[in-house]
Amino acid sequence: MAHVEQAALPAILGEVKPAVFPRATLVAHNRSFSWITDKICGIIEGKTPTWWWWCFGVACFVASFTVAGLTYLVATGVGVWGHANPVNWAWDIVNFVFWIGIGHAGTLISAILCLLRQKWRTSINRAAEAMTIFAVVCAAIFPVFHVGRIWYAWFLFPIPNYNNIWQNFRSPLEWDVFAVSTYGTVSVLFWYIGLIPDLAVLRDRFQAAGNKVRSFLYGLFAMGWRGSNRHWSNYEMAYLILAGVSTPLVLSVHTIVSFDFAVSLLPGWHTTIFPPYFVAGAIFSGFGMVLTLMLPLRAVYHLEDLITQYHIDCMCKITLATGTIVGYAYAMEFFIAWYGANPNEGFTFVNRAFGLYAWAYWIMISCNVITPQFFWFKAVRENTTMVWVLSIFVNVGMWFERFVIIVTSLARDFLPSSWGYYSPSIVEIFTFFGTFGVFSVLFLLFIRFLPIMPMAELKAVTPQANVHGDHDDHH
Repeated sequence: MAHVEQAALPAILGEVKPAVFPRATLVAHNRSFSWITDKICGIIEGKTPTWWWWCFGVACFVASFTVAGLTYLVATGVGVWGHANPVNWAWDIVNFVFWIGIGHAGTLISAILCLLRQKWRTSINRAAEAMTIFAVVCAAIFPVFHVGRIWYAWFLFPIPNYNNIWQNFRSPLEWDVFAVSTYGTVSVLFWYIGLIPDLAVLRDRFQAAGNKVRSFLYGLFAMGWRGSNRHWSNYEMAYLILAGVSTPLVLSVHTIVSFDFAVSLLPGWHTTIFPPYFVAGAIFSGFGMVLTLMLPLRAVYHLEDLITQYHIDCMCKITLATGTIVGYAYAMEFFIAWYGANPNEGFTFVNRAFGLYAWAYWIMISCNVITPQFFWFKAVRENTTMVWVLSIFVNVGMWFERFVIIVTSLARDFLPSSWGYYSPSIVEIFTFFGTFGVFSVLFLLFIRFLPIMPMAELKAVTPQANVHGDHDDHH
């Protein structure tokens, strides 16, 4: 058979001898299937580490800032935030757009990379999907509470009522309600469908260990999974359909969020570059957060064999690509402001760079344009500490981007007589920083009670899963 295959090849290949590039190893050190199962399940089955309790306690304390801030807001009124004419949108919308952006990498890794058959996604997709859901929870806090009378927030949904009061369906804020709720629902379904086979593994392991309570709980959510051919067939079809549904959602959600600004007539907002620019920025900040979360997990749980240098390289390169797109968008905004010859538009962008908020603008440029350029260098990508620090700068920069877009355009509008300078109140600051506590509480509970990686998908990318070749062959 080998001689037949050799004869079928073009003769020129025998003389040229083209180099064969080996595929990257996605699970290092040729680990066995049982090792992968024991490693991932061991995180849940083992005793809760001391560091987890400390982190959980700190996260709960920080989350209480949001609870206290929102309680005070509801009891007193929206005036406790720093809103004042002309800046009537501020940290509430900044933080909403920031958290929605953070959630984009999870669905991108799971859905788009799944459809493109990028197998390196397997080690990070579960944690990234969880990150998406928790980020959407944090994002949803702000638009709901910024309406002031939280008990009337249900009017955002088109529920038939006796008063015949209907929403303004031409408002992009109403579009946000549908986009974010749909995105959150599909993200939860996608995440949960992927969890089912792993929950069944944990059910069986706890059953064997005699822990009937945990076996029952994991079995309840495993929905009777037995790993039969029919189960796997239905599972893969459902996963593929959800990936196909999620892909346009990734692109549409932040596009609709950008419409909050782009459909207005305010200088600095009224621009058609916002949808692709916001989507690229969301993926950029999302991958920054994935690196921020996964690198400490990799170190603490010794997951170097599952999250290899190749995975870090791929994430750094996507961060570099999307960061460069964002930098291009910044330059293009200035060009269009000049080319359009609109004096109001031109003033807005000069004011951003050299006005009262210039400090925020240059922090944004430094973090979002300069920081990712370090990822051109292999030595930087291989230094996990430096990658982690740079990923934090990415997240800081993307928060400042939203701040610059929203506040600078409002603080200097068409009427110089109404100009003002916005500063956040202590309630706003506490409420925002508390959301990091909310996010951390949810993420810590996730890594403690649910498998942080899909075991079946990891086993599928190991060399021994290739039934057509030798176990040492990575092609």
